[in-house]
Formats: sequence, C-alpha cells, structure tokens
Amino acid sequence: MQTKQRSKYQKIVIGIVSILGILFMGSWLVLQTKMHPPSIQAQRVSESAKEEKHYTFYSGGNKESIGLIFYPGGLVDPASYSLWAQQVAQAGYDVYVVHFPLNLAVLAPNRAEEIQAAHPKKRFVLAGHSLGGVMASRYLVSNADAIEGMVFLASYPDQKGALNTLEVPVLSITGTNDGVLNVEAYESAKQYLPSDTRYEVIKGGNHAGFGSYGKQKGDHQATISNDEQQAAIRQQLIQWLEQFD
Repeated sequence: MQTKQRSKYQKIVIGIVSILGILFMGSWLVLQTKMHPPSIQAQRVSESAKEEKHYTFYSGGNKESIGLIFYPGGLVDPASYSLWAQQVAQAGYDVYVVHFPLNLAVLAPNRAEEIQAAHPKKRFVLAGHSLGGVMASRYLVSNADAIEGMVFLASYPDQKGALNTLEVPVLSITGTNDGVLNVEAYESAKQYLPSDTRYEVIKGGNHAGFGSYGKQKGDHQATISNDEQQAAIRQQLIQWLEQFD
C-alpha cells in the first residue's frame, strides 16, 4: 500500500515539475520574441570592446577619469548601446554596459556593485535607458556615497529611486518622437529629481534611437537618422561628464 502511495505521489510531483517546465519554456519563448537585438553595426562595435562576465567594457584609457555604468532598457541587448558607448570612451571616459538575466535590470538591480568592487579607487556615475534608468536610480539611492551622478535616457525615477534629497548632478535626455515614454509619468516623476536637474531634448529622436536596435513596438518614427541620434547622445553625455574632470 505504501509503495502504491509513494508511486502516486511521485507521479504527481513529476506532473507538477513538467507543467512548471512547460510554463517556464513558454515564458522564455515569449520573452525571446520580444527581445531587441543590436544592429549589425552595433554588434560589430561591441565585439571590439572587452567582454567581461556581467558587462562590456569600453576603455577610455584614462584611469583618473570618472566611469559610467550603464543599465540597458528592458529586453534590449547590451550590444545595442555600443555606438555611443565607444564614442564616449574615445573622449576619455570608461563605459561599462551591464548585462542582465533575460536583459531585464529588475532581475539583478545591484549588478553595478560588481563593477565598483572590481575598481575600488574609481569614481562612478550611473546611467540607464527606459526601465534600466528606473533600476539604476534605485541602486544609486542605496549607494549614494559611492555614486556621483545619474543620467536618464528616455527614463525617469520612481519613488524608490527618488533623488530629490540627494546632492547629485542629474542629466535627463529625451527625444521629441518618443512613442514609448509615458510623458505624463515622466512629468510627474520630476518631483523625484533635484531642482537643478539638466534636461536635454533630441529633436526628431525616438525611444529606440537611444540604442541601435531597430524598431520598437509603440514607438514613433524618428525624423533623424540613428547615427545622428547617437552623435547627439555622445555630445550631451561628454559635455555633462566634463564637470567631473
């Protein structure tokens, strides 16, 4: 009798595990269809950078300069940001584009601490695109003594990432043709930003143009080329980073 009951329980457990496995695979496949791979050009540039376990490193060649730790947008391949990352590095600033499980920063929001731990004498600012900006600002709040500034690309903080009580420089960059950014939420979130936050707008730029990965559902058509938007991002980032020299 006990053998039969044990066999029955084993079948139930196997059935539950099988169902969970199917659900996991189904969810994974759904996520895969929504992933945003990099453009061919961005992929090639990324391959020329140094690939670490949890980030891609674009060397600025200046150990004294401040480093920029970047959190990609949700479901966006980190290689998609290689164009402006390389350009900022060429100006002398180290850039660390973080890798996350399933390309979702929410699954490993504290991954920046690995980079900080590996470079204990280096100064850092954080940056993030879309969902990546939300998670990066939360990390900054928890590590305010170790991070010197924050950049939002088509992004904004939530209450958990409120920076309005911290004395840190903040840069916010948006595009006029962004169809993904929730404008109402973006305006409301300004209450969580310092009063001296610097706001910049890229005329004709859209949400996907903050990386190089093609079209994104819900986004508007950019009226400038991706190269032009990348150049605008590079210019604004470099100008902002110069205050830390």
